[in-house]
Amino acid sequence: MQTTRDLQERLKALGYKPGIIDGAMGPNTRKAVREFQSDHGLGLDGIPGPRTWAALDRALTRKGAPAGASRPVPPWVDEMMRRKGLHENRDHMMLSAWLRSAGSAVDPARTPWCGDAVETAILRALPDEPVPGNPMASINWLKFGREMKTPAFGAVLVFWRGSPKGWQGHVGFYVGEDSTHYHVLGGNQSNAITITKLKKGRLRPGGIRWPEGFPLPTGGRVVADGGRLVETTNEA
Repeated sequence: MQTTRDLQERLKALGYKPGIIDGAMGPNTRKAVREFQSDHGLGLDGIPGPRTWAALDRALTRKGAPAGASRPVPPWVDEMMRRKGLHENRDHMMLSAWLRSAGSAVDPARTPWCGDAVETAILRALPDEPVPGNPMASINWLKFGREMKTPAFGAVLVFWRGSPKGWQGHVGFYVGEDSTHYHVLGGNQSNAITITKLKKGRLRPGGIRWPEGFPLPTGGRVVADGGRLVETTNEA
């Protein structure tokens, strides 16, 4: 997988100045992305979408440097992956600080926080992306971005919990699937940020979403072995 650190290393190898190679999508990295996009006739949005990654690889190949052949990682997935393992009790201060960094006032030890984790990851990666007014209620993520018919790596998945017609549910990021389950990176999964699996039948109609301000992915489904993942049925 390609991460923000990979992006920074590629930009630096090509002579741009992304700042410290720290894996964070900060202002210096965004400026370097925009400069690269300007030099290569791409849209100047500072977002490393599929066309930007492809152009980076072509530029590195021309320069004789190795180009990455793996699937680009959307910046919001990279943002959450770097917090993978944080637990609402054991890592309470660190997790709370991360959630607050995007404006959340939720105490993860007291309130279900899957929606806040998704909001935090997206806003830290895409500060101008519109998000639901009440991200805590996972069902509100059905109004987020644009609908996709089939999932792609990094898509937002919206699930029901308890009853398909009820308001309770769960939200997280699609990172893969097997024949019966989606593999979901998200918060409040066993009280932590983890990758877990949820039955495909729990996906709400219209529950595959993609940020409006980020280019649609060129890749499709990610089929993977979920044998080692734990299934969850109650993410409260």
